[in-house]
Amino acid sequence: MDEWRSTLRLAAPLVGANLLQMAVFAVDVVFVARLGPEALAASSLSVALFGLLIWSLTGLVGAASPLIAAELGRRRHAVREVRRTVRMAAWAGLLAAFIAMGVCLLGGPLMRLTGQQEGVIVRAVPFLNVLMWAAIPAVLAALLRTVVATLGRPGIGTAITAMAVAVNAFGNWVFVFGHLGAPELGLTGSAISSVVTSSAMLIAYALVIRFDRRLRRYRFLGRWWRPEWQRFRDVLAIGLPICGTIIAEAGMFNGAAFLMGRIGEAELAGHTVALQFAAIAFQVPFGVGQAATIRVGLAYGAGDSGAIARAGRVGMLLGIGFMALSAGIMLAFPRPLLRLYVDPDAPENARMVAFALQYMAVAAAFQLFDGAQAVGAGMLRGLQDTRVPMLMALFGYWVPGVGTALWLGLFTPLGGLGVWIGLLIGLVFVAGLLLWRWHRRARLGLLPA
Repeated sequence: MDEWRSTLRLAAPLVGANLLQMAVFAVDVVFVARLGPEALAASSLSVALFGLLIWSLTGLVGAASPLIAAELGRRRHAVREVRRTVRMAAWAGLLAAFIAMGVCLLGGPLMRLTGQQEGVIVRAVPFLNVLMWAAIPAVLAALLRTVVATLGRPGIGTAITAMAVAVNAFGNWVFVFGHLGAPELGLTGSAISSVVTSSAMLIAYALVIRFDRRLRRYRFLGRWWRPEWQRFRDVLAIGLPICGTIIAEAGMFNGAAFLMGRIGEAELAGHTVALQFAAIAFQVPFGVGQAATIRVGLAYGAGDSGAIARAGRVGMLLGIGFMALSAGIMLAFPRPLLRLYVDPDAPENARMVAFALQYMAVAAAFQLFDGAQAVGAGMLRGLQDTRVPMLMALFGYWVPGVGTALWLGLFTPLGGLGVWIGLLIGLVFVAGLLLWRWHRRARLGLLPA
């Protein structure tokens, strides 16, 4: 029962922060949608690129979590070791954020390469050129969120992310429509609001760390200029494969959207709505996986194989248990769920709703596997095992997953349903491979000596 309580205390605020982070992005959509469909399309394209970059870099700096957990497992008051890890993860995050900003500057050519409309690109490029300045505070805030959670303060991240929802709503209201004497900046105003929100989150974390007695003693800014090259290599060795795993999974789902666009407009609309429910449900096992990384990492540092097994078992049961519940809700109440986004009884929505109902049935089927792969990846990260899981993800998502989606979606009468079957198969393969590796952890030499 102790392991259940410890995991739940970690997982609950992490799940809350993940859901609130989705709300931060949803606020932008609410305000930008009032500017018209072209502005919304420009914003969506830009946020899709920027969001993928930041999500992957969050994985890079997330390497701090298993490293810090292992240090604390080895020695409860590992102040110097924790500070070194945070410092080198910040170095890696800053370097990667500058690279991400460079990619954002290439947003125009990238959008033209994918065949986007020129009118949308013309509006998206200035928006992206402002939004890219959120990269540095966003990555550093993500690092500090990981650090405070690993150090036993996961609720801080939930509170600060809740604050970010309010700041972003206020910023959009002021800058998009020109309230309180500010100029009416339209789409650019929404980008400015995102920069302000990311900066506010970073400042909030800095203030909490400064005034929290337990966190202050780590003095994270102490000797910030001093390199620790071995620790820097450790961060990259663990973090870069996490980046690769995130890009592999996001690439499969983003690729599915492009496939749906080729199949038909109604299919793409149904896909977008159905995927919203899967994305919301995924935040729970994703948060449980983050908690599992910390719990497994603490046991790994302590050299306790029994505690490693218990932490993994509890995390997996929590993740799969919730996803079984969400799958049941999707199967039992699909139309009421759709009503949250569209009117399922409106004649003009009939084809889109019919496709969405089909896709939600498949989404219910892949809930268990999506939860299993999210928690399984988190458990293996606690063992500082990320390179082989990345290769498993690349294979599973892109060979059986995307391969099946292409074949069934474009070359059989299944169309969009075939694409979703491909997503299911990709998740089945990755979940199976990750769980196989977890169960073989002793034979594969993944446990501490």
